[in-house]
Amino acid sequence: MEKQIYTRGQMSEAVSTGILLTMSGGFQDAYTYYCRGKVFANAQTGNIVLMGSYLASGQWAMAMRYFGPVAAFAGGVYMSEHIRRLHQRDEKLHWRQMVVAVEILLLFAVGFMPQSMNMAANIMVSFVCAMQVDAFRKIKGSPYASTMCIGNLRSATEQLYRFRHTKDRECLGRCMRYYGVILMFAVGAVMGSVTTSLLGERTIWLSCVLLLASFIIMFVREDIEKKEGF
Repeated sequence: MEKQIYTRGQMSEAVSTGILLTMSGGFQDAYTYYCRGKVFANAQTGNIVLMGSYLASGQWAMAMRYFGPVAAFAGGVYMSEHIRRLHQRDEKLHWRQMVVAVEILLLFAVGFMPQSMNMAANIMVSFVCAMQVDAFRKIKGSPYASTMCIGNLRSATEQLYRFRHTKDRECLGRCMRYYGVILMFAVGAVMGSVTTSLLGERTIWLSCVLLLASFIIMFVREDIEKKEGF
C-alpha cells in the first residue's frame, strides 16, 4: 500500500515561481534583441549560427558580438554551480535565492549601460540567463527551462501524446503546465518588446521586478506531496 505524506518544501519549484521566472526569461530575450543590437540573451543556438556565419565571411568583429554571450552563458552556469556548492546547506537564505539576487543586481546595472556598451550588456544578460536556467530546473517536479522554449515544447507535446493514449490525468496536468510556461515566456517577450520602445535601456528593470517577486515568494514554504509504500 501507499500513503501520502506532506513535507514543507521550498518554493523554487512552485508554479508561481516558475511563471515569474519564465516571464522574466522571455522579457530578457526580447530586451537584448530589440534594444541591444539583435542579439539573443537565451537562444545560444541562434547566436552560434550567426557567429559561424560571420566567421565564414571574415567579419571577425561581428562574430565576436555573438561569441561574447555564448561564453558568458557558459560562465553563468559555472557560477550557479559554484553558488550551489558553497551555499546549498544554508538555512536562512536558499542558494537559489542567492542566484536570483545576483541576477537582480546585474540586470539593474545593465539598465544604466548606454548603447555604446551593448556588447557588455548582452554578455551580462546572457550570464544571468544561464544562472537562472541552471538553478531552476523543475516546476512541480517536472524538468523545464525558464529561459527558453524548445525543451518545454517537446515535453508538452510528449505529455499530450501520452494523455491521448493512456488517459492519465497526470500527463494532462504536466502537458498544461508546459504549455502554460511557453505562454508565459511569450507574454514576457511581448512585454519586453513593447516596453523597450518606451523605456529604452532601462526596460530591463521591469525584469528585475519580476525576479524580485520570485525572490520574495521563495521565503514561503509549500506542502509537497510524497508517497511512501508500506
